[in-house]
Amino acid sequence: MQLSLNYAHMAGSLNLPRALAAFERLGAMGARRRALVAAIVLFAVAFGIGAAVLPGVYERSLKADGVIRIDLPPPPLVEVPRVRDLPPETARVINAGLDFVVDGVAPARPFVFAGDTASFSRAVDCLAAAAWYESGDDAKGQRAVIQVVINRARNPAFPRTVCGVVFQGSERVTGCQFSFTCDGSLARTPSPEAWQRARALGSAALVGAVDPTVGHATHYHADYVVPYWASSLDKIAQVDLHIFYRWQGYWGQPGAFAKGTEMVEPLIVKLAHRSLAHFPVDGILPDDLLAGGVPTDGMPGAATPVPPPQLVAGVTQKALRKAVVRGRSDTDDKFFIEVDTATFPGSYATAAVALCRGKATCQVFGWRDAQRMGTVLPLSETAAQALSFYFEQRNGADRALWNCMQIPRSNPAQCLPATPAGLGALVG
Repeated sequence: MQLSLNYAHMAGSLNLPRALAAFERLGAMGARRRALVAAIVLFAVAFGIGAAVLPGVYERSLKADGVIRIDLPPPPLVEVPRVRDLPPETARVINAGLDFVVDGVAPARPFVFAGDTASFSRAVDCLAAAAWYESGDDAKGQRAVIQVVINRARNPAFPRTVCGVVFQGSERVTGCQFSFTCDGSLARTPSPEAWQRARALGSAALVGAVDPTVGHATHYHADYVVPYWASSLDKIAQVDLHIFYRWQGYWGQPGAFAKGTEMVEPLIVKLAHRSLAHFPVDGILPDDLLAGGVPTDGMPGAATPVPPPQLVAGVTQKALRKAVVRGRSDTDDKFFIEVDTATFPGSYATAAVALCRGKATCQVFGWRDAQRMGTVLPLSETAAQALSFYFEQRNGADRALWNCMQIPRSNPAQCLPATPAGLGALVG
């Protein structure tokens, strides 16, 4: 006897390991057949189906060829968000009357982004936008919103990218999954400090940080509205004004969040005025961005030209470990370098030591993104935000610091300041 697992929306079956075929010989006697069934259930649990969610979730059938087929339903349809026409006080009473689930909330597995640096930056800014526009400058609420975005990206019902999840449906005036993407909220501007805090939380989520409070929630709403879908989902948590839900049955369970995500994040034109990571490479403002009424105050201009490499006399490329000096001479005590994303980050310090050898005072600024690097002090806001590495040598003592949103470090003392003011005080 064999066991196969099949999604109703997919062709064919997903067969469990061939070892199950060995159980065919155990079907001759009643007791052994019962043992076989128990073994099948254990395999099902191991594959994330879970005995608690099996009843009523799938169709079971024993085929003539001895194959037990488990047909899961297709992922739920993602509906256009609609709320009931109720005054806020009535909505709060209705929401309070809907009980939380009693089976607890299991935290999601850590998520680790596998794309390149450019896609990582785009994903960070999409998460930061969702966090700030949905929850304001509140870390607890922001972490919960970010976790919902990550959960959606892992669930087959939603797009396979972080930015695709956040901006799903945003091409329409109504129908966007996150209201800030289509209701004009993007015209509001967070402070540089608030934006950096939101980006830090987004970056942390992409390298494994998990908010256990909301578990596998895929939906949430403010407590002063009642969506039409609220009673059909499991209410699992409340964080400040937001109430969080997961789908009932299999599609709300941990095993349903095993979908792989794409490694290339899309460029979101609507976010270009807030994020250089989403600004077109050629620096030309798209017509639809201007026609959409998005304010262009503070809009980045054309992409910064990459200065030509300038190797330092007596310092070879081998010593720099693929770091390329740009825009400064060997007689200066300040160096602005481009570092290779594929190189071990500790080698950035090796490059800096090589550049500063023999100098009483010396500063080295390193960027992974050559388009956003600076070549003069004080650094522009764009260059400061993108700075990947900093090294200074003063009177025989030195220290190296990394941008821990780009390059996580186990020791927080090795992280660059997260705010522009802190960075300015450091490098000034």
